[in-house]
Amino acid sequence: MSGHSKWATTKRAKAIVDSKRSAVFTKFANVISIAARKGGDPAANFQLRMAIDKARAVNMPKDNIERAIKRGTGEAGGAAIEELIYEAIGPAQSQFIVKCLSDNKNRTAAVVRHLFDKYGGSLGAVMWNFEIKGVIAVSIEQLTISKLDELELELIDLGIEDFIKEDEGIIIYTQPGDLQKVKQFLESKNIATESADIEYVAKEKKELTGEDRIKFDNFIEAIEDNEEVAEYYTNIA
Repeated sequence: MSGHSKWATTKRAKAIVDSKRSAVFTKFANVISIAARKGGDPAANFQLRMAIDKARAVNMPKDNIERAIKRGTGEAGGAAIEELIYEAIGPAQSQFIVKCLSDNKNRTAAVVRHLFDKYGGSLGAVMWNFEIKGVIAVSIEQLTISKLDELELELIDLGIEDFIKEDEGIIIYTQPGDLQKVKQFLESKNIATESADIEYVAKEKKELTGEDRIKFDNFIEAIEDNEEVAEYYTNIA
């Protein structure tokens, strides 16, 4: 899911070991079900199409995807899933926005609180340091380096907010309402996206080293293994 390194978390999601596969599929099924409330046709529901793309990227079976869509549209019944957002302080005063998709608000709140308590953190207000943006990652394999500057200019003309070049590829930031337009533009150029979603992006980021970094990385492993957590966002670079 989304964390301190866009590329690292994407690779981890695609390299799920068998023992964790069921838990990850449950997370993506909930994401699909939430998106499907706005309509079960991915051609007409961009949020649903993005959710399905994520599920396919981790090899989630087609039958699981279809069941999740039917659950979201109400065709399959079952307990209603709701989206819950928590603000929290993690190890070394790291900041987190945690998104959970749950059919039991009390259970989920207790699980998230315990998770942060266990690693020396707590629930607490941090939203002031985050803003909602569209975030698109494109791997270096999808890019023609000689035409990268030309692509950047075209994206600027589309109204993107930022264009970050990294060793692994590029990160594009947009207004939330422009995410679909920009993703479709890239598709028209036959440029596949590594990920594309609406995310909470930290205004001010910081780096951790030494023992603080070890504690933080251990916590990241725990939060990614937690079935209650659908997505997380942090200010740690």
